[in-house]
Amino acid sequence: MDAGGAEHLHGEEAEDVFVDESEIAGVVADDDDENNDDNRGDEANSDGENNNNNNNNKEDEIVLEDDSVQGFFAHKESVYSVALHPRDPTLVVSGGGDDRAYVWRADTGEQVAELDKHADTVGSVRFSADGAFVAAGGMDGRVNVYNVQDRTRCAALEGPDEIQWLDWHPKGPVLLAGAGDASLWMWELPSGRFMNVFSGHGAAVSCGRFTHAGRNIVSGSENGSLIVWDPKTASVVRRFSPDDERFHSEGITCLDIARDDQVVLTGSMDATAKLVHVNGTILGSLENATESVEAVGLCAALPLAATGSVDGSLSIWDLNTMRLRATLRHDDSVTRLLWHADSPLLTSASTDCTVRTWDARTGDCVRTWKGHQEGIMDFAIAPGASHIVTASDDGCCLVFAP
Repeated sequence: MDAGGAEHLHGEEAEDVFVDESEIAGVVADDDDENNDDNRGDEANSDGENNNNNNNNKEDEIVLEDDSVQGFFAHKESVYSVALHPRDPTLVVSGGGDDRAYVWRADTGEQVAELDKHADTVGSVRFSADGAFVAAGGMDGRVNVYNVQDRTRCAALEGPDEIQWLDWHPKGPVLLAGAGDASLWMWELPSGRFMNVFSGHGAAVSCGRFTHAGRNIVSGSENGSLIVWDPKTASVVRRFSPDDERFHSEGITCLDIARDDQVVLTGSMDATAKLVHVNGTILGSLENATESVEAVGLCAALPLAATGSVDGSLSIWDLNTMRLRATLRHDDSVTRLLWHADSPLLTSASTDCTVRTWDARTGDCVRTWKGHQEGIMDFAIAPGASHIVTASDDGCCLVFAP
């Protein structure tokens, strides 16, 4: 079809006009307005949805509080034990479920040494009283001891079953270990010479230590027995057991010894704490918890005791009257407590992920530290409470300072 034909057709159709051009323009304009209105509605709906999403996101946000000033993050699993060097409290040793122990600095977080890998969890780490040695005990039954100065291993000790805890003699390089096979073992370092094995508990030795003067050993067991030992002869000096109805009826979980070495405080799975004299006298029963007592401590500044339980309670006791003075609270199990040196202050740790310091005279919580994402298993306090170092199920060690 040529151009002329096209003009002819348009000319013929021009006579049959049903809609005016202005009306067409008007109709198109109305359609555009409706479309624009629809678009604006869609945009408004979209904005509303975005605002709702933003609000929901804000509601879903979890604010993580971290009061720590430093941390150590080399462990790949739970950290169960931590200790500070007695002369340089910025030097830390930690052991965990990754079968490893590390020496590191609390002031910088810098790793100083990675100690030899164990075949199972490292559940206890300790510096010697003079700071010359550091020991790591594992659930593989092995204890490795190192010179702190050059980080070389000076002894690899074997003999006991799963290591439950370690303690150094307060006046010499003698190491004590409590084991899962109901025995205690003692060695002299750095030679690693075996000195004595202590047998008398009927189940795992769950807690124990040398007395402050080093003349005796006190240990508690999962069978509910408490024994005072002579370290030279490995003989039993005194025994307390569930056979005495006044004593614990279930396993002992923890203990502390008064500064004069005459009184011992024990905590038990039977939800009680017992105060006993090393002469064999049961002085009293501290009963306020509804679940296992996992932490106990005797105050050196005042005649006070503290007990911490799986039920979250932290009880303060007056030892002159054997009466409850105050009941303080964590939001979950209390795992460990320590009195500050020559002070009415004490610090406790919990599976509620917090460390708290309390004034036992008033019952006030004077400070709460947060930062861990899972329960705290252990902690240590530097002299003068200049800093606190924690070990947690989240695989981290954190440093907190006032």
